[in-house]
Amino acid sequence: MNSKMLQTPSQTVGPYFAYGLAPVQYSYDFKSLVGNRIADKTSDLITIKGKILDGKNNPIPDAMIELWQNDGVNQFFGRFGTGTDAENHFIFETIKPQSVDGQAPYVTLILFMRGQLIHSYTRVYFSDEEVLNEHDFVLNTIDSERKNTIIAQKKEGFYELDIHMQGQKETVFFAI
Repeated sequence: MNSKMLQTPSQTVGPYFAYGLAPVQYSYDFKSLVGNRIADKTSDLITIKGKILDGKNNPIPDAMIELWQNDGVNQFFGRFGTGTDAENHFIFETIKPQSVDGQAPYVTLILFMRGQLIHSYTRVYFSDEEVLNEHDFVLNTIDSERKNTIIAQKKEGFYELDIHMQGQKETVFFAI
């Protein structure tokens, strides 16, 4: 038997997902099924943006990021490919989550990219929630010098957090 062995989707996270999950990024002529604007509501929206960076601090242009959030009332879900932005940012417009059961507000980011055998999970907390951040159980399990890797800084008009996949600034990732 002379058959060629090929990769299967279970051997790598991507880039096989392009057609179905991030078609705009790869110039397919249809839109993604899920976008990066999480809520239809036009007031009280926040923007979360950043870059996914490799160990040499270079942007990863073909990562896909999913955002999940639960504010105790609603659950939101969105998806964005870093190659859809000219500067390789991920950008989400959503409603700022509320505190649930005394936890600090956060959103969950799930990262998919080539070279990974399984996706990575992290959280995004907000710098302007100092009191709740100080008492958050999960955030307090992280060494103090690494907490800033998952706290988005409030800028004028948006929150910013870069995700470092490795290196000295490596983002805290969670096993789920």
